[in-house]
Amino acid sequence: MTQLQKYTWLIETIRRAGKITHKELSDKWERNKDLSDCRPLHRATFNRWRDAIYEQFSIFIDCQKVGGYLYFIANPEDIDDDKLKKWMLDSFAVGNLIGENLSLKGRIIVNEIPSGRDHLTTIIEAMKENRVVKITYRSFRKQHSSTFPIEPYCVKLFENRWYVLALNVDYGELRLYGLDRVENIELTDDTFKLPKDYDPGSFFSTAYGIVVDPEIKAERIVIRANEEHKHYMKSLPLHHSQRLIEDCGDYADFELYLAPTYDFVMKLLHVGAMIEVIKPASLRKTMKDWTADMHALYKND
Repeated sequence: MTQLQKYTWLIETIRRAGKITHKELSDKWERNKDLSDCRPLHRATFNRWRDAIYEQFSIFIDCQKVGGYLYFIANPEDIDDDKLKKWMLDSFAVGNLIGENLSLKGRIIVNEIPSGRDHLTTIIEAMKENRVVKITYRSFRKQHSSTFPIEPYCVKLFENRWYVLALNVDYGELRLYGLDRVENIELTDDTFKLPKDYDPGSFFSTAYGIVVDPEIKAERIVIRANEEHKHYMKSLPLHHSQRLIEDCGDYADFELYLAPTYDFVMKLLHVGAMIEVIKPASLRKTMKDWTADMHALYKND
């Protein structure tokens, strides 16, 4: 077990408990024999982990001395408001949980993320040092691969695939590359500087997923979900801009502000007649055209 896994176990255990004594922590650690080898969590070790967690994650484990020396996360908002930190801790927590219960591996089903670990390490290393990387890449639309240098700006996980947004050095423009289509990758000795005004969050702020088309502008979109599907949209919003306008019982209307690129249209089509685009008229027409094309494929059956 790595130190990071131990730290995430400690953070998640305290988060779930709210407040907990050192003895209770030690007992939980000791009972978790796959992690602890049935050894207690000594106070000196616990204190070292507390310090390391604060240094690495800026998560402060404080102690309430009144009422029995109870430990708690003093700044939970720093976890909840930081999407990357929350995702990372959640991922490690799930990994720890599965690792503790490998006897159930046939009953825990997950999807594989293509090339998630094959090239991601190299890309992140390059991002840390602002180094140019040379990739051999084959697009789905091309029969042959090509090799060229890129400056990696950021990575994004979407629909179980990792992507890197990078400046293509040869063309001098930002492009997105799926890591599952990278055939080879190597670090170079060349370095680059990120533009001062570059903000990956802003770059993708009005995108549904990973498609950013400068010719498709962001706009207000109103979607009506039927009684069955509205609960799914409430529990897992389509976009960070989504908000509920009105729940009428049989249906609910939601408002979003984003660019209606083809990946967003595909997502809407995925749920079929359980949703209806109310506004804008242009997106309604797009949905109508796509569904008409689908109908033409099956109309002779």
